Amino acid sequence: MSKRIVIIGGGVIGLSAAAACAARGHQVTVVEADPGRRGASLGNAGMVVPSHFIPLAAPGMVALGLKWMWNPESPFYIEPRADWGLVAWAWRFWSSATRAHVARSAPLLRDLHMASRVLYAQLAGESDFGLVRKGLLMLCASGHTLEEEAATAVHARELGVPADVLNPSEVAALDPGITMAVAGGVHYPQDCHLDPGRYVAALEARLQAAGATLNWSARVTGWRRHGAGLAAVATSQGDIEGDEFVLCGGAWSDDLVRDLGVRLPMQAGRGYSVTVPDPVQLPALCSILTEARVAVTPMGSSLRFGGTMEITAKDSPPRPRRVAGILKAVPDYFPAFRGVELSQLPFWSGLRPCSPDGLPYLGRSMAANNLTVATAHAMMGLSLAPATGEIVSQLIDGEPPSIDVQLLNPDRWA
Repeated sequence: MSKRIVIIGGGVIGLSAAAACAARGHQVTVVEADPGRRGASLGNAGMVVPSHFIPLAAPGMVALGLKWMWNPESPFYIEPRADWGLVAWAWRFWSSATRAHVARSAPLLRDLHMASRVLYAQLAGESDFGLVRKGLLMLCASGHTLEEEAATAVHARELGVPADVLNPSEVAALDPGITMAVAGGVHYPQDCHLDPGRYVAALEARLQAAGATLNWSARVTGWRRHGAGLAAVATSQGDIEGDEFVLCGGAWSDDLVRDLGVRLPMQAGRGYSVTVPDPVQLPALCSILTEARVAVTPMGSSLRFGGTMEITAKDSPPRPRRVAGILKAVPDYFPAFRGVELSQLPFWSGLRPCSPDGLPYLGRSMAANNLTVATAHAMMGLSLAPATGEIVSQLIDGEPPSIDVQLLNPDRWA
């Protein structure tokens, strides 16, 4: 039976959930506050990464974060501020950064990434959004880092994720289009990349063809309850009634449902990217510059460099020094870029929603019997979007999800 589905949030998670629900014949309305579409969905690295099965909250991350805290160009930064929510989030992050947490989370993250990869391949047969299935390279400047990445590759293979440890000549043979100065790398052949802007545009076109309503510049101002459920969401464009409501509000998700008694511990993690329209060399594969934590993605004839995790207040302005840190690292791995002026190029920045345990919130909420939560995907939003959308549509139709997502219970911190 067709239901009226209201999706709160028009980023890649919200649009993927909307498309999955529309494909099942439901009447879908998307509510998005930002008319400029500047969210974290459009300027990211565009990677689909089964290789990224370790959550952000992992052993060693706290020490690494403290080490980087005082460098304004480092890959990780926490903006000091008087905010009890930040203190509580940091405590939960520290408590979650254990080997046991990684052991529980890794198989689930693997399954979600793999499911998304399958769905992206299917969608690529219908729309062209630049999907390239050549794998990802974890490039290591030092032998010590290569040893660490080789250990992660062993873990990956134990989970059924193919991974090949390569020496410098093998790395060069895999991607001869770009000169690299590295000690070696790890190739994950099942990873892939795409153009996020083109993918979002393809989703919007599918939704419009399905008769969905896309409400841009509609800011959520409250909710109307009916019994144990929700009757409508109040917006700056008026009340929007629905049978089911899906929260995909990104870094603003916790604010949007606080009045409902929902508690989603979350911090905004700002990321940055610079897209070079005519690079001196263009790799065929996407890569991570491992020590610098910089993502590199070819998108058509352009090349995108992205990175940083800046835990910050949502209204804090971008910090150009973080962009300088990204660009400074590039020639250390790609010598052809030494002396190339990139700092004058415009940069993009967006806020990623980060939970304290590094896992998304995905599932039904106890706050209302017709509220589904799908948010806090942090840096993995694009990679997990199609699988998340499919699971949302299954939950709404009362089906058991195709992947067990009990670990992602949105009420786990309640």
